[in-house]
Formats: sequence, structure tokens, C-alpha cells
Amino acid sequence: MCAKILIADDEKDIVSMLCAFFESKGFCVLPAANGEETLKQIERKPDIILLDIQMPDLDGLEICRRIRNHISCPILFLTARIEENDKVKGFAAGGDDYIVKPFSLRELEARVLAHLRREVRHNAGAKVRFLGDLTIDYAQRCLFFGDQPVCLAKKEFDIVELLSQNPGQVFDKERIYERVWGWDSDGDSGVVAEHIRRIRAKIAAFTQRTYVETVWGCGYKWVK
Repeated sequence: MCAKILIADDEKDIVSMLCAFFESKGFCVLPAANGEETLKQIERKPDIILLDIQMPDLDGLEICRRIRNHISCPILFLTARIEENDKVKGFAAGGDDYIVKPFSLRELEARVLAHLRREVRHNAGAKVRFLGDLTIDYAQRCLFFGDQPVCLAKKEFDIVELLSQNPGQVFDKERIYERVWGWDSDGDSGVVAEHIRRIRAKIAAFTQRTYVETVWGCGYKWVK
């Protein structure tokens, strides 16, 4: 079955070009020209999303915030310009990568394929781990306390997956960023601390036990 790629951009020429390109590469393409159409297409469960930041009615960041807790597929932002503060906002909203316009179709294809390969690796290693009252379901990409789900955003779960599958091992922010976001991403490892804070806050709603521990001056580890 071909991978489904959602292409959301209010520039018709870009959507047309990308649709033709990815269809020629064997993808099933889901086009959208605005925020409302994007939300409709997301119901068709795309495998990856190319999302323009500047769109009418709902911009890309708001769409990402609305959908991220409900879908796990990679989201790549399309943008005409990018500054450090914009990157932080995008990654905090749940984005996985940035593609700056104008872009090379070959590079875009390479990034899309790289993100899809990571998804395949995650799914191939799916399993369940029981840690006292906490259950980590790697297939559903969710935590549970008893029967209560703790829904994490994609990158939040990726961090939990990395740390929990290597309990006791210390990972510094740069290594976590490289493993979760990828070495070729345009971003900053400083975003890791914000994701760790949100993971802890979500877990703290159910228990006072510490699962992700800070090793000062070194990084983070999953408590054995």
C-alpha cells in the first residue's frame, strides 16, 4: 500500500507541483488549500503531513497544536522564512521538521522518506512495558496508569520511548535531539528541556513518582 502524504498550502502552484511530484513517486496524495480542508484530510489518516505555516482561517501552527495529541505521523512545516523563535514555536506545537521555501524537490523527498523510515522502525519495535502502575504501550504510543491514558505528543512519546528502552542510561540534550528529531533537522537541542517538562507534568497528574530524572550537568535518564 502506498504511503499517504497530506500537502497543505494556500499557494495553488506549490500544491499542484508537489502533488504531481509525489504522485510520480508512488505516493497517495491528499491536497488541501486551507486550514478547514487540512483538518478534513487528516481524517483520512495520512502517513506524513507537509503543512504550510501561513494559511487562511487556521495557520499551520494552530492546526498542529489541534491535531498533535490525536495523530502521531510526522509533520513537516513549509515556510518562506524561519528564525530561531519560529523554530521553537513550531517544535513546541508538535512539528518534526522545517522545509524553507524555495526548496529542492530532491531534498524534500529525502526528508520525507527519512521521516517515514523512522516511523517504520518505531512500529517494528512496538511492544508493551509494565512499570508498576505505569504501562507503556509502544504500539499505541501512549502511557497508561491503570486504564487511564496519558496522551503524549509525538516527540514527547519518542523521548519516553528512547529513555524507557534504555533505563539508567544518561542522554544529554544534544543526543536526545539527534535521536528523536534527526541529525538533519533545522532546530535547537534546547527544545528537549521543554518536552521533558511537559512529559513530567502529564505524568505528575497521576503520580508523584519520578520516571525521568535530571542528571545535573549531564542530561536525563529513565529511573530503573
